[in-house]
Amino acid sequence: HQQSLPNMATPLLSFLFFTTLLFSAHSELCNPKDKKVLLKIKAAFHNPYVLTSWDPDTDCCVDWYIVTCDPTSNRINSLSVVTGSLSGQIPAAVGDLPFLETLDLHKQPNLTGPIPPAIAKLQRLTFLRLNWNNLSGPVPDFLSKLKNLNFLDLSFNNLSGSIPPSLSLLPNLNALHLDRNKLTGRIPYSFGTFSKVPDLYLSHNKLSGPVPTSFANMDFNVIDLSRNMLEGDASVVFGSNKTTQIVDLSRNLFKFKLSKVKFPKSLTSLDLNHNNINGGIPVEMTALNLQFLNVSYNRLCGQIPVGGKLQSFDYSSYFHNRCLCGAPLPSCK
Repeated sequence: HQQSLPNMATPLLSFLFFTTLLFSAHSELCNPKDKKVLLKIKAAFHNPYVLTSWDPDTDCCVDWYIVTCDPTSNRINSLSVVTGSLSGQIPAAVGDLPFLETLDLHKQPNLTGPIPPAIAKLQRLTFLRLNWNNLSGPVPDFLSKLKNLNFLDLSFNNLSGSIPPSLSLLPNLNALHLDRNKLTGRIPYSFGTFSKVPDLYLSHNKLSGPVPTSFANMDFNVIDLSRNMLEGDASVVFGSNKTTQIVDLSRNLFKFKLSKVKFPKSLTSLDLNHNNINGGIPVEMTALNLQFLNVSYNRLCGQIPVGGKLQSFDYSSYFHNRCLCGAPLPSCK
């Protein structure tokens, strides 16, 4: 009697095993369209180690790394590769994940080629970071179609050509990083017409020409135009009614009178080193709560006003000017 027990148990176990299989097949959260696209992306990148978890027999919402699914719709809403190594170009298939809100490809030195036009199909995208890669070609005009973007970072690549004026049409942008590329031409006039003013990072490029006069209307919280070949009067970025905190105009060819600038009271960091800025340091600067200041390597003259934070910086913040004097520099004769 006891010997027949295992024989009875076997069909029962197999039955349980198959119903479990059947149930799991039907209960997969991953959308089959999304899974197909992700496997296409994996193949386009030549099945890299970082995408090993992307196994067609497992659930992309449960078992796959690097992607996340929306808890309600179970559609892929995030693709983020910030470790490991991808090589090749960004495949057009990324544009076939219609529920994607975050696309983040970061520190992938073997990621080359242009930014694919298919990205313009990702209408729900709010966060696009393609930085520290080896991408080339232009900053694409079609990015202006991604109306929900609030963060756009294409920094540390080999992007060239001019900046598309249409980026100012992005109505929800909090930050725009185009720094450390090989961009040329002028800063678009339209960048003085953002409806929501982003933090603007354009440093370490080859931009030339003047700062657009339209910047007089823009209250940037952060603006970094350093290490370009920009020229003329950059004082339009300032203004007594603005709430700007950080301004970096260093290492350009700017020429304007510092004594005539109206500074925002909110300013905490000001870097103007290596330009052709003249005049003197206005006494109004003693009222600023500056954490950082560098006006070295310019053509400034006269006494450094005493007070506020101006004496808390050492001589290297002021040296190599035409005839600036007073603490922390040697006293005026």
